[in-house]
Amino acid sequence: MLYPSVDALKNEIDSKYSLVSLASKRARQMQEEGGERLHRYVSYKPVGKALEEVAAGVLEKEQQDESTIYEDEV
Repeated sequence: MLYPSVDALKNEIDSKYSLVSLASKRARQMQEEGGERLHRYVSYKPVGKALEEVAAGVLEKEQQDESTIYEDEV
């Protein structure tokens, strides 16, 4: 069984895409810089640790500026 469950994560983040993006960025940051935010993790891998941070409410999605136009939107 996966920990944390997708249902628990959906309560914290509104979409699966946002969840995957947030977890992957945080996992890369942990690999490069370290800086774990929880005292104890169940998972050994960085992605699992990032998902645990989301479930604990320590890691949240940043609000984007809606006036920003990205290159692929032009």
